[in-house]
Amino acid sequence: MTKVRQDAWSHEDDLLLAETVLRHIREGSTQLKAFDEVGDALNRTSAACGFRWNAEVRQKYDQAIEIAKKQRKEKKRAEAIEQPKRAAKAPVPYSGEQSSPNEEHSANFTDQPSEPAFSQMNLRDVINYLRSLQTDMDSSANHRNKLEKVTAENQQLKEEKNKLEKKYAQLQRQLVTMQDDYQALIQIMDRARKMIVFDEEGDFAKPQFRMERNGNLEQVAK
Repeated sequence: MTKVRQDAWSHEDDLLLAETVLRHIREGSTQLKAFDEVGDALNRTSAACGFRWNAEVRQKYDQAIEIAKKQRKEKKRAEAIEQPKRAAKAPVPYSGEQSSPNEEHSANFTDQPSEPAFSQMNLRDVINYLRSLQTDMDSSANHRNKLEKVTAENQQLKEEKNKLEKKYAQLQRQLVTMQDDYQALIQIMDRARKMIVFDEEGDFAKPQFRMERNGNLEQVAK
């Protein structure tokens, strides 16, 4: 059956992918086998799991990967130390010859249990580490949301600032127009005042009157 999935990766899917890859690294296996295992569990292709690991998940588990690699090296070192011990413990065919005291002492020394060469991180430690990483991710998400909110507010303030600047420029143009109209009105009033003064001082003549026969005064036309 062909594996075809178009839905997004959930947090649980990423967690399963990380735990599986880390386990395969500790056990000395390959990441391709880990991708195959996760693909079977999530009904996804191995290529999709590999792409998700390299593109999104890997950078979140750099420290855990380093720890898993160290555990793999320590495990191989311990196996290399235990291999000759297991060979020494294997039964030796009886040849009829009696072993010397030095050989018995050497055999007894080899059979003594050795101290563990390394300490493995158990699953609980990994879960605690992943939980702390999730807490850090949640905190980063909160900071990112706050940053997006501040950015949106800043953009809104910029838009309001641009509107106020446009309105201020419009009022400036209206003020200049009003000043020009005011100056034109002053000039018109000044010319009218000068014309009135000129008529009073020059062409304006005083009215003349004469007496009629019946004793009334009448104005004489010019």
